[in-house]
Amino acid sequence: MKILVATDAWHPQVNGVVRTLNHVAREAHVLDTDLEFLSPEGFWTLPMPGYPEIRLALTGPGDIERRLDRTRADAVHVATEGPIGHAVRRVCMKRGMPFTTSFHTRFPDYLASRLPMPERWTADVAWSWLRRFHGSSAAVLAATPTLMNELGSRGFGSVKLWPRGVDAQLFRPRNTFKDLDTILNLPRPIFLTVGRLAVEKNIDAFLKLDLPGSKVVVGDGPARGQLARQYPDAVFVGSKQGEALAELYAAADVFVFPSWTDTFGLVLLEALASGVPVAAFPAAAPRDVIGDAPVGALDEDLARACLAALECSREECRAFAERLTWQSSARIFLNHVTEGARAWRERRPRKAGRKIAA
Repeated sequence: MKILVATDAWHPQVNGVVRTLNHVAREAHVLDTDLEFLSPEGFWTLPMPGYPEIRLALTGPGDIERRLDRTRADAVHVATEGPIGHAVRRVCMKRGMPFTTSFHTRFPDYLASRLPMPERWTADVAWSWLRRFHGSSAAVLAATPTLMNELGSRGFGSVKLWPRGVDAQLFRPRNTFKDLDTILNLPRPIFLTVGRLAVEKNIDAFLKLDLPGSKVVVGDGPARGQLARQYPDAVFVGSKQGEALAELYAAADVFVFPSWTDTFGLVLLEALASGVPVAAFPAAAPRDVIGDAPVGALDEDLARACLAALECSREECRAFAERLTWQSSARIFLNHVTEGARAWRERRPRKAGRKIAA
């Protein structure tokens, strides 16, 4: 079986969407399904305003139609709402082809934090646009029950749960480290955060806390320069991946997640798999991921959450994360995508003389 996934988020970007799609593709292959990606690769691109490292593809309907014909996919999934996602959505609707979508990013919240306009205006316009984009899909996949319920309450139809997983072999507790002398020699406890350094991630809320020990920041983004100047006592190590990232997690005492807007936060699971408890605001993503499990602390007072998380058992953090696998996530994704295509075809009988691609 072959599934075409249209995504504007792709390498060399380092974010949750790209990492999720890569993990699901690897596990899907084991399940006798191939995911082929239609990404900005091979197209002329322009830098995204405010995020120059993110390239937006310049596509035409002919390019997309030829790619769909060449791929001969059994199902189509549109992962993002950018130019690639819009182009594939438009061609699918033109041809009468079913497709599913996924909701990864809370654009209304991001716009509200960046535009000098009343929040109700940006929110109303953005949510209306998102409803329209996802309204034609056979199913909308959401990462958490809270996000599912919110999308349903906002008028999104056929919302399905697609939970995430973690690579518990890479992200694990460690007793030895290769190249972390600088970090390991910092005063304890070490409070770590990992993610894109941008205004919507609320990193400032973590860095301004009065905490014992040290603060370490992993990641890059448009806010890095300002944050580094404003908080010279914090250690900024830039973007890290693979073993280098896994070692940084394992060296920390508490993982701090200051975001209010993330729809999930893979970093939460990566920290827990590394045996590191989580401190966060009681936002939707950490509430859904952690719940009542004794693997972290959620508090409106983030400093209090950080200190409380120090008391959590690292063994319980590890055991909690080990139950959440990418194989399970991939199975759920494949079921939703194939079932969505089947159910759509049953609701929309083929019209005489109209070609519907496989």
